[in-house]
Amino acid sequence: MTDPTLFQRSSEPLAARMRPTRLEDFLGQEHLLGPGKALGELIRRGDVGSCIFWGPPGSGKTTLARLIANHTDRHFEPFSAVTEGVARVREIIKQAEERLKYEGRGTILFCDEIHRFNRAQQDAFLPWVENGIITLIGATTENPSFELTAPLLSRCRVFVFEPLKDEHIRMVIEHAVAHVGRVTGDEGRVELLSGAAIDKLVQYAQGDARRALNGLEAILKHVDSARSPVPRPLSPEFVVSALERPLPAYDKSGEQHFNLISALHKAVRGSDVEGSLYWLARMLAGGEDPLYVARRVVRIAAEDVGLADPRALSVALAAKEAYHFLGSPEGELALAQAVVYLATAPKSNRVYAAFGQAMEAAHAHPAEAVPLHIRNAPTKLMEDLGYGAGYQYAHAFADAYVPQEYLPEVLRGQKWYEPTEFGFEKDIKKRMEWWAELKRKAAEEKTE
Repeated sequence: MTDPTLFQRSSEPLAARMRPTRLEDFLGQEHLLGPGKALGELIRRGDVGSCIFWGPPGSGKTTLARLIANHTDRHFEPFSAVTEGVARVREIIKQAEERLKYEGRGTILFCDEIHRFNRAQQDAFLPWVENGIITLIGATTENPSFELTAPLLSRCRVFVFEPLKDEHIRMVIEHAVAHVGRVTGDEGRVELLSGAAIDKLVQYAQGDARRALNGLEAILKHVDSARSPVPRPLSPEFVVSALERPLPAYDKSGEQHFNLISALHKAVRGSDVEGSLYWLARMLAGGEDPLYVARRVVRIAAEDVGLADPRALSVALAAKEAYHFLGSPEGELALAQAVVYLATAPKSNRVYAAFGQAMEAAHAHPAEAVPLHIRNAPTKLMEDLGYGAGYQYAHAFADAYVPQEYLPEVLRGQKWYEPTEFGFEKDIKKRMEWWAELKRKAAEEKTE
């Protein structure tokens, strides 16, 4: 067995111990820090003002804020909107004023989870950001457009962080393993993790460096607690057994909720079966309400498949009823079946577009009278007033069709619904063209 105190030499978590202390050691976010990129240039000039770091967990927001403080020789004051309030902010501001006055040194107030502050609390930062007593760096995993106040956003630049790439996560893990080896004297011995085991840990991390390091720490502790020596290098199976199965990153009430349902909708619209199934699975695995998904599937059937395949709406509604009847997980298969059906169905949004134009016409002409010949005439007075006069009953004519007008005078001649050449709409188009031809001939006969 390895030394039982192998990974307990420090009270700090491994993720905290492995934070880079130099800007050149920071991994990822090349779109912000690369040559000629805005944030990188501001840091190199020592000219970083108040800003918001928006991105997923473990993407380096806190680490970069610390590095900015070091690089620009400013005091770094960490603060969490989860555990602290405005009273603590006032204390920090007072200390920052004294530091600036007596030491000539600025202060970076790093507010983690800044979106947890309500609007009044966010506004408490404004005067101090405005007069330069502090440089505020707020970190958030939520969309600032929705979660932060307009006055605060107007005083801060927003920088969007991306999940770390797999190669960055791999470098973080390898660097941490080497660090542990140096601390314990294992450096240069048989490698700790096989390449396949590192692959599993990279997959587990999901672009989150903190998750990767916490996972590595859990694996190392698992090695220490094993009753018998664990063969080196550690196998992928050992790594999987030491880790909890990670849930897909998902927030049912945040921006990601809307991003994923949008991805599902667009994949189905684009006839991509694999993409459709993946985004469906991501939402369900993340804990989304399957009936919410079912409602969107019904909408897709009406909006994007439409009359190109009239059965699509029935399939979508049947999937919703099947889920309601079976529940999870069995009922989820019905949703998957409906998604595949819709993704592979012919597509048409012509009814959706036509209805939108009809709604615009209804708003533009909200008070047009119903033509007399298609009004109902249930009383003698209404009959005498001409209600229903001249109406021709379609079933009394050959092929149950007779040319007559059904729109108000101002809208006659409008063409909103134009069927496609796909699926069932191809047949609809033929019928409409046939009726149009009958109407044209009738008009010619009337003018002769």
